Amino acid sequence: MNRTRFEETLLKTERKGIDNVLSQLDQCGFYNAPASTRFHLACKGGLLQHSLNVYDAAIMLREPVIQREPHLEPLLPLDSIAITTLLHDTCKSDIYQEAILSRKNADGFWEKYPGYTVDYTAGLPLGHGEKSVVMLLSWGLELKPEEMMAIRWHMTAWNLPFQSPEHKESLNAAKKLSPLVSLVQLADGVASGLLEWEA
Repeated sequence: MNRTRFEETLLKTERKGIDNVLSQLDQCGFYNAPASTRFHLACKGGLLQHSLNVYDAAIMLREPVIQREPHLEPLLPLDSIAITTLLHDTCKSDIYQEAILSRKNADGFWEKYPGYTVDYTAGLPLGHGEKSVVMLLSWGLELKPEEMMAIRWHMTAWNLPFQSPEHKESLNAAKKLSPLVSLVQLADGVASGLLEWEA
């Protein structure tokens, strides 16, 4: 059901190259990948669920923002929201491997458990947001500049090398150029921090 909703939402954008993107995602394991190794949705299919959660959060955030600031509506088109939120973590589709890991249980004894290891350099070691943009472009997806910026900077300062004034200025410039950048950042935070929160 999640996969059907994900694919139908992207196909509705009628974006050039989206058919090939869906085919490539299937081939590289996107639909079965976790969203992380331990922080949120570290389970089979977690990446797909997280992507849908980010999309839902962005749609929820968009409506009150537009009611308050109607001039932002054309700057936050629904097709761009679908593309950027559902595909923001394309880079994670090929970096996780299932593994048997060790941890201390509540009694202080070591135990084995199934989990995931991660190799951030797998395939194309470009960095988080950059890798997603490059993968999508190489698969033939037509991306608007504001969509590239939103995907590139979706992790906001979490993905910012603080020693780099250039990256900091680029992040701030991207947010100034397009409100889509801030919307995707907020939606990602709402999804991972609230919709996927576990006690």
